[in-house]
Amino acid sequence: MHNMDKGDQERQTMDEKLDSFISTQPAQTDLQVSSDVIPSENDADPIVEDIFPDERGDRTVQNQNGHTELHLGDTTSEDATQLQAVPLDIQKEEITDFDKSVSAGMSETDSGKVSEDSALVDNGHDDSGEFVVAMLARGKLEEQGMGLKGTSSPLSETGTALGASSHRDEDVTTENWRQHRKHVFVLSEAGKPIYSRYGSEEALSSTMGVMMALVSFVQSGDNVIRSVYSDEHTVVFMQQGPLVLVSVSSSRQSEQQLRDELLYVYNQIVSMLTQASITRIFEHKKNYDLRRLLAGSEKILDGLLNLVDSDPSFLLSAIHCLPISSSFRDSLSQILQKAITPNLVFSILIAKNQLLTIVQEKMVIEDARLDPADLHLLLNLIGASSAFQAGEIWTPICLPSFNPDCYFYAYISYLDPPDCTVCLLLLSTDKEAFYAVAECKRKIEEAMLAQNALSSIAKAQSYSVSQVGVSDLRHFMYKPFDVPDNHRQLTQFTSPELEAPYSSDEEKLRLLDLYRDLHSRIHSTSRPLKLIYHVAERETLLAWVTSKFELYTCFSPLVTKACAINAITKLLRWVKKEEDRLFIRYPPKYSTTPNPKSSRDTQRLS
Repeated sequence: MHNMDKGDQERQTMDEKLDSFISTQPAQTDLQVSSDVIPSENDADPIVEDIFPDERGDRTVQNQNGHTELHLGDTTSEDATQLQAVPLDIQKEEITDFDKSVSAGMSETDSGKVSEDSALVDNGHDDSGEFVVAMLARGKLEEQGMGLKGTSSPLSETGTALGASSHRDEDVTTENWRQHRKHVFVLSEAGKPIYSRYGSEEALSSTMGVMMALVSFVQSGDNVIRSVYSDEHTVVFMQQGPLVLVSVSSSRQSEQQLRDELLYVYNQIVSMLTQASITRIFEHKKNYDLRRLLAGSEKILDGLLNLVDSDPSFLLSAIHCLPISSSFRDSLSQILQKAITPNLVFSILIAKNQLLTIVQEKMVIEDARLDPADLHLLLNLIGASSAFQAGEIWTPICLPSFNPDCYFYAYISYLDPPDCTVCLLLLSTDKEAFYAVAECKRKIEEAMLAQNALSSIAKAQSYSVSQVGVSDLRHFMYKPFDVPDNHRQLTQFTSPELEAPYSSDEEKLRLLDLYRDLHSRIHSTSRPLKLIYHVAERETLLAWVTSKFELYTCFSPLVTKACAINAITKLLRWVKKEEDRLFIRYPPKYSTTPNPKSSRDTQRLS
């Protein structure tokens, strides 16, 4: 055991390193907490006024796409043609074997000797790296000019509005790197870097070592480090099994919101490897470099963090449905219901990154349901690479909230090439069901063609706030709690398109930051509120949560409290009138076999 003097010296050294890591930025005005009495359920007018003395500064979203480093330099154009001529599940075995041989030839331990990492993967963990290697190796072939003709590289283009150049090679010693709004790091318990949102993991190895030293130092005192606060930054730590995740943020998000974002990052990693596989890998070798199994997945994690910064569905833990008539949604559901095969669990139709409809196996949802977080991960995965636009994809995928230790097998195909806005996602528990599920897709395509459904989907658009007919209302987010059969379906929300004055990325982010502030106060563990009336310099906001809904509204700055409440009454009436168009009210179900597999019988790793 260290003596007190030596421990003090270590603590001082770590404090100095942490101080050097956290940069200095202009100070922000603290949130002024109201001293009003917490309103009760029975209060006639439970208003809490919060006047923020200063509006926060404008911030922009930092967009990036990660470079993929899959070593396929020895692959020829002829090899690429052969790869495309066989189903993707067969490609996986070939590419995975190639990756293992590369790993076996290149991996070395700290002592300079060849390690047994490849044997670790071979020993019952084939599926662990199968997903990333199979899908992104195909993308690498396309990037090298050996992929499908007429398609852009999936490693340079995404389905989400990310658009900016990569930050993977950014110099971590510069002030620009320090000034990023939010950093996210993932490392192992041994201090091995796994992922960094900005800059290369190798360049940040010493920084991550300091983070792990902080975690270990606090653990040595039988405690857990959760967060560190400075004037300009919040540093949040979260340990999930053998992985440690760290967020360093200069935004005004709450600790819980940052923790929720880290959980999304962890679950995205689990979706590719499964929790059981990760645990076994590090039980076998604590200093294993997990980047070898996640090679190429940086783009997926980058895309996820960009979505978390810009998409309110992550904040609300809900799914945004594309507004269409209930009759049309029902007809799409019936098409999915008729195209089934044994062990098909979920049939999901997505358009323009929003949910059209979802059909679920009856027996599966008796003991579990698809969580919004799982669908968020699926949507991010599909949007993160144009490789999915190349044809039919068959790949293992884990849904962490559903079961973190099991794989489903996902069939992913766009129904409207080359536009690629309507995506069909079929999830099965049968690894060998590719051709059976592909036949389901063929039936769905035929039925949609007969009904001219794709044309109707193309015409479907999100609505404008002006359609609500409430003066001075600029934007809102509405999340219902009283949807029929709510415990058996996805939590949903609705909101109009963002319009002026929130047209620029800068203004969109500023509004979402305001919503985040209200959300953190509404859901505060120490002092939760039911209604917040917030007057800012550029707008007035009102947040309200009841047993039936959660609502966030934005008005023009001169709206009074009485006018805002009156406007919300009109808004609620409009939502009630349009709810069949805005939400999936009665999720359809089907039965694929007389005795379908239970949801807990999805394919487990051996």
